[in-house]
Amino acid sequence: MSGAGRTLWVDASAGVAGDMLLAALLDAGAPLDACQAAVDAVVPGTVRLHLSEVTRAGLRAAAVRVELLVEDQPHRRWATIRGLLEAAGLDDRTRSRALAAFGALARAEAEVHGVVEADVHFHEVGAWDCVADVVAVCAALEALGVAELCFSEVALGSGSVTTQHGTLPVPAPAVLALARGWAVTAGGRGELATPTGLALLTSLAAAAGPLPALTVEAVGVGAGGRDRPDRPNVVRVVLGRGPDDSGGVLEEMFLVETTVDDLDPRVWPTVVADLLAAGAQDAWLTPVLMKKGRPGHVLSVLADADHVAGLRTLVLHRTTALGVRQSLVRRDVLARSWVDVDIDVGGVGARTVAVKVGHRDGLVVHATAEFDDAACVAAALGRGVLEVLEAATAAAVRAGLVQGAPLPSSARPERRT
Repeated sequence: MSGAGRTLWVDASAGVAGDMLLAALLDAGAPLDACQAAVDAVVPGTVRLHLSEVTRAGLRAAAVRVELLVEDQPHRRWATIRGLLEAAGLDDRTRSRALAAFGALARAEAEVHGVVEADVHFHEVGAWDCVADVVAVCAALEALGVAELCFSEVALGSGSVTTQHGTLPVPAPAVLALARGWAVTAGGRGELATPTGLALLTSLAAAAGPLPALTVEAVGVGAGGRDRPDRPNVVRVVLGRGPDDSGGVLEEMFLVETTVDDLDPRVWPTVVADLLAAGAQDAWLTPVLMKKGRPGHVLSVLADADHVAGLRTLVLHRTTALGVRQSLVRRDVLARSWVDVDIDVGGVGARTVAVKVGHRDGLVVHATAEFDDAACVAAALGRGVLEVLEAATAAAVRAGLVQGAPLPSSARPERRT
């Protein structure tokens, strides 16, 4: 499911843990079998997810139990977990989110214990149940079509907690490291926020604050293990759709990049053309100055989830790159339609040129004559391309394709390439 346009707000005012967040997402409609399949792709035959209904301080909530199927699971290093995630048969968005969450955990643990990030032994954080929580939460976000994640002020707790490292104060050191830059509160006694829960929020969210303006589509409530008499020990999620302030739709995309300094520059146009033909939303080159003063290029490819894996492979096959880097980005996109206009250049009769119209909420934002159409007309008539483009622009204005005008009924919504 595409994540475009859906927002998830997490109410962490009573705290947050990985299993609580997962239970809330399942309660909001994420399919349990999809989450189990994602976990099996990373640690096959190791754990089973169980979903049940409980009450917390009188409120109904969903609860998740992670059953261990194989005894004596090891404490895993971050490098090992990263290898499992990269090798697993996950969709790219789920993998990227899981890597981001575990990467945040690794950085926090490395800071707290003064070790190299790749050598972090997660202990509780790297145990089988935490791997299951992180991967299943990321799979649930994908299944629900979540593009934007935000969360409330987080209750961290107070007091102390017993860990592999002995008795530690609450908030735990790793929790405080993860909370840097985010609004938090003590919220009560005990450990209310775990490193796993906070890492998922802070690594995947775009912002924190109160419930944003949106049309509510689903609500989920996930239970913690304890039933506290003073207040419900739950995480709530609210899923909905809400246009941004400009009325647009945010699309989640992947940016694939590599930096190359040893490719024959005559090859670059064919590389870009091949990437576009293979499904890239866009592809471009940026000149850079590399080490030792060598000139090079950054190849950037914008791709959706369905094409990103194939485009990564194509970059490696079509260039001399030894690797690529990938990140999640979001773009605000105008709806696009096409309107044909007739022009008469040099009095030789009408010719048709398509005009690409960017519009929002049924109103024209801008209109641009299609260059390839103009070039074909110019070649057929023996005229200059600029002359044809100017004639097409004037025809578009006469047709009412100006900023703020209603989109004409003759507009074709299909997207041309």
